[in-house]
Amino acid sequence: MNEPNDAAEWLVLAEEVLDLAAKGGASQAEVVVQADDAALTRFANSEIHQNVAESDARLSLRFISGQRIGVAATGRFDPAALKALVETAGAIARNVEPNADFVSLPGPGPRPIPDLPGAYSAATAEATPELRAEGVRAVIAQADRAEVTAYGSFATTTETITVANSLGVRASAARTWSQLITVSMGPGGGSGYAEAAAVDATTIDAGALGQEASDRALATVDAVAIEPGDYPVVLDTYAVVDMMDMLGYLGFSALAVQEGRSFVEIGKRVGSELVTIRDDGADPAGLPMAFDYEGVEKQRVELMTRGVCTGLVYDGQTAAHDGVRSTGHGLPAPNSYGPFPLNMVMEAGTSSRDELIGGLERGLLVTRFHYTNPVHPKLAIVTGMTRDGTFLVEGGKIVGPVRNLRSTQSYLDALAGVSAVGRDRRCLKGFLGGVVVPAVRIDSWTFTGATEH
Repeated sequence: MNEPNDAAEWLVLAEEVLDLAAKGGASQAEVVVQADDAALTRFANSEIHQNVAESDARLSLRFISGQRIGVAATGRFDPAALKALVETAGAIARNVEPNADFVSLPGPGPRPIPDLPGAYSAATAEATPELRAEGVRAVIAQADRAEVTAYGSFATTTETITVANSLGVRASAARTWSQLITVSMGPGGGSGYAEAAAVDATTIDAGALGQEASDRALATVDAVAIEPGDYPVVLDTYAVVDMMDMLGYLGFSALAVQEGRSFVEIGKRVGSELVTIRDDGADPAGLPMAFDYEGVEKQRVELMTRGVCTGLVYDGQTAAHDGVRSTGHGLPAPNSYGPFPLNMVMEAGTSSRDELIGGLERGLLVTRFHYTNPVHPKLAIVTGMTRDGTFLVEGGKIVGPVRNLRSTQSYLDALAGVSAVGRDRRCLKGFLGGVVVPAVRIDSWTFTGATEH
């Protein structure tokens, strides 16, 4: 059969596969279709060197027989391929051990899932190579002005997600996102980074990002080494995204709590009163998403309120374990992560950037972290490197660039030490979803190693 062209046709296809699964002996079944139209323009050495586009669709079947679950996927939609898909998923289910934690797939919600007009932009869906090239040209113009070299990419994507299950869940919607990333490289080892994400690609100010990265590249020339140790820091938004991603992965998932590896205890204070974090798939400041990969409407979840742990995100299996309803945070099966907060938002503060930096008597301004990995999940201890702009601050003023440092830091201790939060926020791409974050000032951050070259 030909590939469907819209959400309604994907639902018809999903119904067909559910019928085949029922005839194949499934006690329950779930079909998830992800159809992507993605395009990417890459640039290096201040020149566009690649423009690619891809249209792809993948249908995944979760075949359930009691507590035995088999998952199989295909990119073909002809009758023979769908029949083979059901047979494969059924064979897997018959040969795996029962999942004692599985109770049931989610059923339909109490109301129809509302549309989120802010999740889709025709400008992004119809973006041309010329539109992306114009953005890249604006970045390169700023690099030329600063006599540095620009690298990066500009991506535009339309994603259609369709979910149907044998209990009556039916959900299908299209959403768009775009992302521009640039790194500018200058003489003397200087490098600068800038990034933005948006539903509407035309709202990304490419020239401003190019100026930010280029100016930072010039400012980081001839960086000097400093001694590792504990320093108060200002983390730029790009560094704060890493904190949010790690906290979501290590702590705010109900599976992490159920497995005893999370720091979250509802009602326990772990952060400063200045820190409020939620997950909100309807917030237009981010990259909105109406429902999860189980077809459950996404709920707004207050994860941390004024430093106190107040919520978790659930998918169907973890919700059944705790006797609650899914919050709409399921990922595609098979999934070892458990539920994940895909639309994290940190509440803004009142401080300007200058005020954040001005509060450092002697400390560091960190643009972003690189290659971060958890060391101790329960304590949220994470190790990683600074990158693309680390600066020494004295008397509330930036005095010069320093070489990259390795840090080993408890992100919980960092949250507790937040002394100021920026009033301006950015929408950025996180580990799996969109993240809206301000910059923050933190009383102490532990740097354990220095880069000598």
